[in-house]
Amino acid sequence: MAIDLEPLWNFSQPEQSEQRFRAALAGASRDDALILQTQIARSYGLRGDFARGQQILKSIEAEIAVASTEARVRYELEFGRTLASAKHAAGSQTREVKAQARARYLRALELAKGGQLDALAIDALHMLAFVDTAPSDQLKWGEQALAIALASTQPAGGKWDASLRNNIGYALHQLKRYDEALAQFERAVVLRERADDAEATRAAHWMVAWTLRALNRSDEALAIQLRLERECDAAGVPDPYVFDELEALYRARGDDLRADEYARKRKLLTR
Repeated sequence: MAIDLEPLWNFSQPEQSEQRFRAALAGASRDDALILQTQIARSYGLRGDFARGQQILKSIEAEIAVASTEARVRYELEFGRTLASAKHAAGSQTREVKAQARARYLRALELAKGGQLDALAIDALHMLAFVDTAPSDQLKWGEQALAIALASTQPAGGKWDASLRNNIGYALHQLKRYDEALAQFERAVVLRERADDAEATRAAHWMVAWTLRALNRSDEALAIQLRLERECDAAGVPDPYVFDELEALYRARGDDLRADEYARKRKLLTR
């Protein structure tokens, strides 16, 4: 079995994660050491240092060629992430760079499918949506990923369900297929509540309310956003996106006084 990376990752603290990966290198098998190096490279990508990430990956390229399937998949995935990801500035995403990233992700997908590594196959499909950003393409990749997640008997594959439904719902919303988007977001709420993750659950409810507003079901949307405002305040994490929606909802009702209040609250958080 390959090394379990989950307890080593703290995605909000990539420097700390790097330290854990480097500590784990001591006594690691050859394949595990290669996998750890791919994650060290990823930690640099999360900090926006894509050049350093590529440097690390290129340094293990020869060894990767004869490594385990998982090591090769993770190498392709992480190389792709140095080229195209949520962390990249829009101006960096040229046609050539996107083509290189797409090739890496497709190679990762092919290897992961061949090795029956469901979670990594899903990850590759998930990343392709950062390359092919048209909503119709994002929907295509999301639906392919969800099909793998739903069919998977591997716990790591099934864990993607809520995130994928959120992504599919977002693409459907962009395509103005609001009823279908709402169904995906509502399913994501159920999954998030089951996982007992308060922050992710609030985000899932926000997506539902956002779509209800698009469907002109403003009373329902307002009730959810006001509840989210209270929950965020209680948790000590006021959310500018909630304020943004509340501004829009009150503005549509002609209540400019309340709309202006939420506009001010949002600006205080985002300035």
